[in-house]
Amino acid sequence: MKITEVRVILTCPGRNHLFVKIMTDEPGIYGIGEGTLNNSEPIVAKAVEHLSQLIIGRDPAQIEDIWHTLYFSGYWRGGPVFMTAIAAIDFALWDIKGKVAGLPVYQLLGGRSRQGVPVYTHGQGPSIEAVEDSVRALMEKGYKFVRAQLSGSFGSYGGGGVVKHEDSTVPGHKGTDFYNFVPYTRTVPAMFDHLRSKLGFEINLLHDVHEQLTPIEAAQLARSLEPYRLFFLEDALRPEQKAYFGMLRQSTTTPLAIGEIITSRWDALELFQNHWVDFIRTAPIHVGGITEIRKICILADSYFVRTAFHGAHDLGPIGQAAAVHVGLSIPNLGVQEWVEFGDQTREVVSGLCYFEDGLVYPQEKPGLGVDIDEEAAKKYPYQQAYFTTKRLWDGTAHPY
Repeated sequence: MKITEVRVILTCPGRNHLFVKIMTDEPGIYGIGEGTLNNSEPIVAKAVEHLSQLIIGRDPAQIEDIWHTLYFSGYWRGGPVFMTAIAAIDFALWDIKGKVAGLPVYQLLGGRSRQGVPVYTHGQGPSIEAVEDSVRALMEKGYKFVRAQLSGSFGSYGGGGVVKHEDSTVPGHKGTDFYNFVPYTRTVPAMFDHLRSKLGFEINLLHDVHEQLTPIEAAQLARSLEPYRLFFLEDALRPEQKAYFGMLRQSTTTPLAIGEIITSRWDALELFQNHWVDFIRTAPIHVGGITEIRKICILADSYFVRTAFHGAHDLGPIGQAAAVHVGLSIPNLGVQEWVEFGDQTREVVSGLCYFEDGLVYPQEKPGLGVDIDEEAAKKYPYQQAYFTTKRLWDGTAHPY
């Protein structure tokens, strides 16, 4: 079997996605992949098109060799765009291998380690009482893990600390939010004190700092949350603040989850070796695909670190499916972030994973179990998009 074509599909069925379809000379055998990278999909698309010339005519079964060929192809390597482009191709190759074998991908990874994949989703609201209502509603749907966020006026990060919002004149740009994080560090402990008093300790609660705080502020917040027994505190520091990870770890017993924007196994390895994290957040789609995330999971397991794959809407349904197949098979899964996709996305992509009583399952079909309707994708042209600009209250640029 030979690869004959790599199709790149940019589409916006509710939000922007980049899908990839790898065709072969075997009738009816093709692979589906995804390279969605929030607001940077056109750049990833160019990278996929560039890399695809190296695999035309190759045997799609040679996944490991193709991965390393692409990784070392340009001498300069790494980073989110490059690794997401490799992941898009890698997903499609695993999809082909599963179809040829007549097995779901998780069976090729060693089979089930569990019945289904435990997931968390997002409970949020503009007041502490509204967050409680949101978490209760999710518990009634069967969720055993919920991330609680006080949303404030303009978003679920830094709730209680948004000072003002300014609109933008740039097409696709969501404007600028201004923050004061002093109220945020007060309201988050108050929120969890309320949630535990009303909901008890049976529900696993999580929280995402989203890399907003200084190292000392993050340490103070993590310590103040210890009485509320969070399942984990997510992204309390930025990857650039690596020198402070040890200080944060030593300052609190609150479990820490880090790694959402890490794209290298070597960056992840340092987190494991120094015992800085309890959960690794890296997602298959942004670290080079199934081939690479399996290596990271093995490294994590060696240091008793569990996984908590990033899984927001910006990953897309195919990236989500790939993560579920991996999560179903590995021994050290902790929990996976989960979102439901809308009707437009389901019109374009079929065979999505599904939720039942706190667990998520892939389709029991060969490969990843998903497919793309290319004609439906054409109905939703890609839309230029940028993140909200974030600034401190005095106007200083701040990480998102």
